[in-house]
Amino acid sequence: MAAVGTPGKPLRVAIIGSGPSGFYAAGHLQKSKSHPDLHVQVDVYDRLPTPWGLVRGGVAPDHPNIKAVSRVYEKTAEHPEFRFYGNVELGRDFSHDELLDRYHAVIYAVGAQTDKRMGIPGEDLPGSWAATEFVAWYNGHPEYRDLEFDLSAETAVVVGNGNVAADVARMLALTREELACTDVADHALDVLAGSNVREIVVLGRRGPAQAAFTNPELLELGEMTDADVFVDPGDAELDPLSRAYIESEAAHATARKNVTILQDYAGRVPSGKRRRIVLRFLASPVEIVGDGRVEGIRIVRNELVRDDSGALRPRPTDVEELIDCGVVFRSIGYRGTALEDLPFDERRGIIPNDRGRVLGGDGPLPGEYAVGWIKRGPTGIIGTNKRDAQETVDLLLEDLDAGRLLEPADPERDSLEALLTERRPDLVSYAGWEAIDRAEKEAGEPHGRPRVKLCSFEELLEAAAAAEPAGR
Repeated sequence: MAAVGTPGKPLRVAIIGSGPSGFYAAGHLQKSKSHPDLHVQVDVYDRLPTPWGLVRGGVAPDHPNIKAVSRVYEKTAEHPEFRFYGNVELGRDFSHDELLDRYHAVIYAVGAQTDKRMGIPGEDLPGSWAATEFVAWYNGHPEYRDLEFDLSAETAVVVGNGNVAADVARMLALTREELACTDVADHALDVLAGSNVREIVVLGRRGPAQAAFTNPELLELGEMTDADVFVDPGDAELDPLSRAYIESEAAHATARKNVTILQDYAGRVPSGKRRRIVLRFLASPVEIVGDGRVEGIRIVRNELVRDDSGALRPRPTDVEELIDCGVVFRSIGYRGTALEDLPFDERRGIIPNDRGRVLGGDGPLPGEYAVGWIKRGPTGIIGTNKRDAQETVDLLLEDLDAGRLLEPADPERDSLEALLTERRPDLVSYAGWEAIDRAEKEAGEPHGRPRVKLCSFEELLEAAAAAEPAGR
């Protein structure tokens, strides 16, 4: 009887989610150094008709260099034993048990699909948005294209001090000319270009030394064509605890550089550009106010204190302030959601796991693994997922050698494809995605744009249908 992973009995692996972590996991399986002769069939599923996850739907349109990482994933998709099944959703089109019946191993790479909430009064007023919604809207995610953002007020507030908050601030400040040469969704281009927003206030609950921006993202805010960046000198001054941290060996180089950048901004004289981005620190929202829609946000001034673990935490003072504004974007983090018939850690928003092995009540679940944000939480950059995926794949292959994987009842690919085609006639193969990709690029070429995104399921599926039958 052939062993699993040999030509007569290839290792069958399903990956649920086609973002960076899923594709890195697929690539590691295809090119395992520890198992150079491994015969593996990798099937990647996504509920959208398009792959790449946040590389397509989360990276800001004016960051094409970051999106270029998809070329690595295209190489993975060229493998003869790779398949992509888009517009197919676990729990809707097939069950968890049906999945386990067809694979030796399943890797969950679904990311973190929702946002964290602030938990303050007024958070649900019209004009109060999750940054995740705004980002998905301007990136052409088909489930968000019909959202309507009112940018008629002169002041917008972004709550958060990470790269997504920086992206939101930057997108609100870009000129029409800068937007028009990107792949921003057409429906968003017109709204953003016609925006009346003149001031974007970015709030951080801790100080400059704790800001989560990466250095390049923070530097970009000071290089806007038509927006000045403003930091109050008092906000840029470090409190004694933060100064001690920055001067210690424990301080990360990114944090030190961020402090230098912010202190440089504090010393700048505004040049009179049309918009301004105001970076504020030690400020937490306590209420969003308005009669029927957002009219302002009440904030409290914080001070930093050490908690029992020694970490610096913000503690509210009795100093409050009301900022008049017409729109608020909360950007305080992504959060994972539970999958059908899988354990879920509600507090952390992840699938419970040990370095990638999914944990049930009695220990690891045979043949089930997690990778990316659903494994570790929404931390790190795109490249972080490469190391993360390697760790998970290494454990999967260790379990292969130890005979701890699943023994599928129906591992034949032809049987699976017949089932999927019956249940989801409009599933999108990799060839279908390539047809979408071509259509978007051809639409963008006359306008000097990298692509004009198709932003509805109908448009995407129509373009996919132009692909040759079958294919990857």
